[in-house]
Amino acid sequence: MIGWLRVVIGLFLIVVATLLVAVFQPIALKTGLWHEKYVPRWWHRFATKVLGMRIHLTGGMSDVRPLLLAPNHVSWLDIIALGAAADVYFVAKADMAKWPAIGWLCTLQRTVFVERERRGRSGEQANEIGTRLVAGDPMVLFAEGTTADGNLLRPFNSTLFGAAKMALEASPEGKVFIQPVAIAYTRLHGMPLGRDKRGHVAWIGDQDLLPHVVALLRGGALDAEIRFGEPVEFNAASKRKEAARRIENDVRGMFVSAIRDPLPSKPKRLEGKALSRAEERR
Repeated sequence: MIGWLRVVIGLFLIVVATLLVAVFQPIALKTGLWHEKYVPRWWHRFATKVLGMRIHLTGGMSDVRPLLLAPNHVSWLDIIALGAAADVYFVAKADMAKWPAIGWLCTLQRTVFVERERRGRSGEQANEIGTRLVAGDPMVLFAEGTTADGNLLRPFNSTLFGAAKMALEASPEGKVFIQPVAIAYTRLHGMPLGRDKRGHVAWIGDQDLLPHVVALLRGGALDAEIRFGEPVEFNAASKRKEAARRIENDVRGMFVSAIRDPLPSKPKRLEGKALSRAEERR
């Protein structure tokens, strides 16, 4: 009974929050009365509270620009967690633009949609991402290309790093930075998530979204770790495949560390400077 009450209240609150975004975000985009990042940041942080998701940060998004963030991908929750932790913009599959409500919400957050199956458009799409990078927008690209099961990482797709190559031409200093980011879901109700339980969070393949949202709302408090690595410089001499492998290895190392040695389950405000791992343990 309590689980279903959480579902009803949670869905109601998310709908109300989304309607507020529908009112205020277009005003920000058209008039500039306030920065376009404020409303999405509020929505993501509100959603983490509704979902009972506690986010623990190690490090933080780099201040260098142009900046491409390359995290692993487990679930649609990754977007909410990253959006709550940092002011970022996302690269998403083109079919998301057609999803009811969600596609429209992504558009309001200035998401770049890409058609990964149409190789003829890859250059055009990479150019769009590159343009945004040079403009100073930190872009999030899930380099695995799809979600994994929360236990393992898929190989990073080097083709997707073409955006960094495109950004080099317009970059004043002739370089772009790629920051590895690891996302791991570590605890449920304060208890460590084992291999068999991480499927509770993972959203894989053609799984319907609404049942997954309902299951997470019923499940209760969830802990997520986001670990930011050191940015890697990408310049004219850099090769996409080598960069992809290096970033993948960095992400894998942080991900495995988070899974094997998760931070304690305790709430922490997302505002302000991220805590270091030593500070989190105090």
